Amino acid sequence: MLAAMPPTPPPTPEPGERHIRDRGDACPGALRLHSADDGRLARLRLPGGRLTSRQVEILADATENLGDGRLSITSRGNAELRGLADDCGAELAALLDEAGLLPSPTHERVRNIVASPASGLDGLGTADVQLWARELDTHLRSAPWAAALSGRFLFVLDDGRGDVAGLGGDVTLVAVGGGEAELHVGGRAVRLASSDAPSAALAVAGGFLAAARKAGTGAWRVRELPEEYAVDMAESGVTARPVAAPELPQGPPPAPGVLGPGALSVLAPLGRLTAAQLRALLPAEEVRLTPWRGVVVAGTDPGRLPLLDAAGLITRPDSPWAGVTACTGRPGCAKSLADVRADAAPGCPGHPGHPGHLGDPGQPEHSRRPGHPGPAERRPAAPLLPVHFSGCERRCGHPHGAWTDVLATVGGDYLVDGVPTPRTALPEAVTAARTTR
Repeated sequence: MLAAMPPTPPPTPEPGERHIRDRGDACPGALRLHSADDGRLARLRLPGGRLTSRQVEILADATENLGDGRLSITSRGNAELRGLADDCGAELAALLDEAGLLPSPTHERVRNIVASPASGLDGLGTADVQLWARELDTHLRSAPWAAALSGRFLFVLDDGRGDVAGLGGDVTLVAVGGGEAELHVGGRAVRLASSDAPSAALAVAGGFLAAARKAGTGAWRVRELPEEYAVDMAESGVTARPVAAPELPQGPPPAPGVLGPGALSVLAPLGRLTAAQLRALLPAEEVRLTPWRGVVVAGTDPGRLPLLDAAGLITRPDSPWAGVTACTGRPGCAKSLADVRADAAPGCPGHPGHPGHLGDPGQPEHSRRPGHPGPAERRPAAPLLPVHFSGCERRCGHPHGAWTDVLATVGGDYLVDGVPTPRTALPEAVTAARTTR
């Protein structure tokens, strides 16, 4: 049986920490649990966000039997269990191991691989990068030295549609067609054969570790390396031709709804799934958690969408829950200044779509649950910026790219993109900020 590591104390920020790190990475994992106000927290790395049906069932059971009854989806498409008891580490580890969610205890925190979640399902993109994700994960777990990577080091695999390319990867692979891929690291890029892409990504990660050792700054991410210690792709063993490295795009995520003849896309209200909602995703060939706190369900009947809607999942783009995320907030986080999840929820004064009530009282009850607003709550069809509610200045879990920043302040009010805003005025202020380009 696997034993859980002792909980890691919360890190203490230090001056200049971004460039000079004199402590180890305290990022939580499945074995290294984090202590929070609502109990222990376990973070499960899921390469490509992928879960089998059996793993979904086991995680649903784990949330009910060991955690707070919900599974959180992170901005990297990983999963978190919260509200864990102090003494459940060994039981959780054994459960995850039996489910195949701990294929390498020594490498479990470094399996940070984001891949286009709809790849291979909707006819878009130029390569199925979910296959790259599996191959890269195998390479990663097979390399003993890779365990030295930080739990924050990120691989991003984009199938050419541009949905994940701009998510701030340390090593980014982009399928470009013609059997080729581009590898981006530290503002430089090379082009190589698609078949070599996963092994090249791992080699560049090794080059980062070598550069970090030379720099002696304790860097966790490529962007933290001093300029004179940039990753050298040639020295890393990558043979490829250099190409121009334009700014990586950040395209739209899959919209909630039908993706293709056998796939669906839904969002989790505020990024959390109840055990019942997890089970509602099944049957499916596989489930993929996304960096936008959503789920792509592969190998299912598109006609099941109304059932997922009835389960409280976000199934259409005009839901007032779509694009709204929040950190844990009070009472789960000691650093938070507010219960930001309550203020972010539709029907609460802090939510931009607040109409004063949760749907028409004459509507069926399910139409007033998360993801089921009455007609008065539906957002305009025009696309809005994502909005993230943060309980403190760390802004944990915020989106990448352009987003509306709603930050709690001492006294119960907020800053909306830096502008002081009373809590009672949040609906108008947030709506205005989200429509500003």
